Amino acid sequence: MPLYDYRCPACGHRFELLRSISAQDNVVCEKCGTKAERFYQGKCAFGAPKGSGCSGNCGGCAGCGNH
Repeated sequence: MPLYDYRCPACGHRFELLRSISAQDNVVCEKCGTKAERFYQGKCAFGAPKGSGCSGNCGGCAGCGNH
């Protein structure tokens, strides 16, 4: 199972969860119960969705379309 990073749009809490691919978007904040958003940290990966929070450390990989 993959480890995903989440951020709560209401309270700003950040956390990680092991989730199946089919359940990756059905997550609520551990602190306030608001639906959490998945976000990406670190280096850019090929095929990353445009606007996914590329860190800019990708050396021009063009995986997210930001560089």
